[in-house]
Amino acid sequence: MIKLIKISIITFLILGFLNTSYSKENFFDEGLRLFQEKKYGDAKFLLERSIVFNPKHAKSYLYLAKIYKEEKDQKNEEKNLEATLLIDPSNEDAILMLMEIGIEKTNYSKVKELSERFTKVCKKLCNENKKILKDLKNLEPKNNES
Repeated sequence: MIKLIKISIITFLILGFLNTSYSKENFFDEGLRLFQEKKYGDAKFLLERSIVFNPKHAKSYLYLAKIYKEEKDQKNEEKNLEATLLIDPSNEDAILMLMEIGIEKTNYSKVKELSERFTKVCKKLCNENKKILKDLKNLEPKNNES
């Protein structure tokens, strides 16, 4: 009887561990699916759960930032982009999104710094840097005239 109880407990623990490991990825995958369906509230909840189980999951922070961008909550967007870059310093999407925020805030030095960083790491979004720098040039003279 005691042997059966031990086996049951061990089985329960193993199944619980497997279920928890599966759910970690499942939270992100399901959150991403909901994000793509524009169900931002539900996606945000699952992405936050993903971070609870794996605080170093850069993509969860990135997609939370994208949700906050959709919600026009720049403070939380920026916070999640910074978290993304702490974990994954070469994340092109996060750098690009921060450059866009920098242009909006007219923080030219920040945009230039991020642009240099972006140039070193870009693989798939390299042309976007040229657009950002063009936008930056178009805004700089207006700033100097004031």
